[in-house]
Amino acid sequence: MPKDDKRPKNSSLADQLFPKDIEDFTDSILSIPPEQRRLHTETYDYSIATLVDYLRSNHIFVPHFQRGYVWTDSQASRLIESLIIQCPLPVIYLSQESDERLSVIDGNQRLQSILRYVEGQFDLRGLTAYPELTGLRYSELDPRFQRHILNRTLRCIVIMKDTHPQVKFDVFERLNTGAVKLSPQELRHGIYHGKFIDWIDEASRDKKWRELIRVRIDKRMKAEEFMLRFLSMHFSIEQYEKPLAGFLNKFAEDNREPSKERISEFEQIVSHTVSGVERVFGEFAFKVFDRNEKNKVLSDFNAAVFDAQMLSVSRSPADLSKATPRTCKAILDAFGQLFHNEEFMRSITLATSDTLQIRTRIRLAQEVISTHS
Repeated sequence: MPKDDKRPKNSSLADQLFPKDIEDFTDSILSIPPEQRRLHTETYDYSIATLVDYLRSNHIFVPHFQRGYVWTDSQASRLIESLIIQCPLPVIYLSQESDERLSVIDGNQRLQSILRYVEGQFDLRGLTAYPELTGLRYSELDPRFQRHILNRTLRCIVIMKDTHPQVKFDVFERLNTGAVKLSPQELRHGIYHGKFIDWIDEASRDKKWRELIRVRIDKRMKAEEFMLRFLSMHFSIEQYEKPLAGFLNKFAEDNREPSKERISEFEQIVSHTVSGVERVFGEFAFKVFDRNEKNKVLSDFNAAVFDAQMLSVSRSPADLSKATPRTCKAILDAFGQLFHNEEFMRSITLATSDTLQIRTRIRLAQEVISTHS
């Protein structure tokens, strides 16, 4: 070992078990031209009456990635009291969609609390400035209080639709400061919602898919993310550039409202590839294993191996879902030897989202498939 290499002796094993494929998603913004990195916003002071009307008409809506309503009636009551005493409230952040509607980025609990009160869903409680109003619903307030609430304004900053999608993603991530931060895929489901995201939601619930990627209870949308990851690479790997997050975002944006024919194409390639991977790799799908040590499993799931196996099967001219047992054994034996190939191991353990590393592991996996199928 060179004298200047201060890495522990077990670093090689650690690289296999804990691949460094986690990237800083906020760095994705650097992948777009400098002149497109600016955030385009407009500031509005909407009256409560206007906000209530917009929420009722779905002109302002809550996207999928936002958590459900969690405030207690006491918390909501304190907000209403703040409106009455004209206490300054935090800014609401909205995003302008292509159809001109506004999705809520930050401020969902406040907006829903206001709507719930005006619609008579709870009575005021826990008040400190005006305890005399305790127990009253909106319809029971003196009309002057009602008008006072409806006339109050909230400052709203709207991120305009001409803002680059990747900049929006970066801003959403920066504003994502809840107790449990949203995953990148949860953010994508809000930013790029449409027919494609709806299809991803449905397709990723497939039992066979979840078993293959070893996801049973998925609270962070990993099943959806790997579905998007596969489709992005299958259809666009030649255009891949770091960062991986930006690459996935672009595919989601480009395919936001696909045709029925495009959806059918997605369904066919996923079904074909899943069947082929199951047939050829079986229980060793997406695992790092040592063929020379009685198939000892070193890593139960490796995202980079996922790329290599899925792409080599999906792009193979052979129908591997019908491969003979002999062919499957030959491919599995040869693939197992890749875990003794220094170039391949580097591609699945170090800087795994680099363009060269991704193309290297897919190329080597494709060579195995083409040689033995």
